[in-house]
Amino acid sequence: MSNIKNAFANDKAFIPFITCGDPDLDTTKEIIRAMAANGADLIELGIPFSDPTAEGLVIQDANLRALKGGVTTDKIFEMVRELRQDSCRPLTLPMVFMTYANVVFSYGAEKFISTCKEIGIDGLILPDLPFEEKDEFDEVCQRYDIDLISLIAPTSENRIAMIASKAKGFIYIVSSLGVTGVRNEIHTDIASLVKLVRENSSVPCAVGFGISTPEQAAKMAGISDGAIVGSAIVKLVAQYGKDAAGPVGEYVKKMKDAVW
Repeated sequence: MSNIKNAFANDKAFIPFITCGDPDLDTTKEIIRAMAANGADLIELGIPFSDPTAEGLVIQDANLRALKGGVTTDKIFEMVRELRQDSCRPLTLPMVFMTYANVVFSYGAEKFISTCKEIGIDGLILPDLPFEEKDEFDEVCQRYDIDLISLIAPTSENRIAMIASKAKGFIYIVSSLGVTGVRNEIHTDIASLVKLVRENSSVPCAVGFGISTPEQAAKMAGISDGAIVGSAIVKLVAQYGKDAAGPVGEYVKKMKDAVW
């Protein structure tokens, strides 16, 4: 069993997302440490991809900045390894990669997933991987005790029970139709989605896509087991660049306090 269960061990979880390599990997490391120090329960690490179809403009731009800066999957692996194996202050909280199936496929699924196990990654989120086509990756993930995280969206409808019943790690509930991005309001009936998930799985579920304020995070975590925030954090990184660790840490603390 992976480390992900520990993220939900103390009631509600706050899960921040960061695009690795934006603006550079040294800054990414500082931001990850700031997130951990300010209450993050699990961190999603985005591996940049040239065609991130699930992302809005904020994270698309972060992907492009990171790729133009020369980030690679191998460099991200090494960054995670350094964080996990730091002799003075090793990072122990759960971490998962969020990327696209083509990144894993082109790297080689066996090599990619076995390296995740070696460096201490706990799970993998592939938003473009249909549930019906996940077995190719899931078999390898199971071999290396990496949780392939399932996503459930408002459009999943009669597939929700099936997806939830086979979920591992945690279930990522997509709050809104469309791509990632900050939203003023979330209109989806999240409570009904969560109810159906819980009827079919004991795996915790967290809500993402569109959450940016403490009030939104508290509401979504109140309905589910946690809140996920990406675009609002990536916007702070775009604003502050190499000095982003401090502002991101302050933001994470506010959000964690809200969902607690």
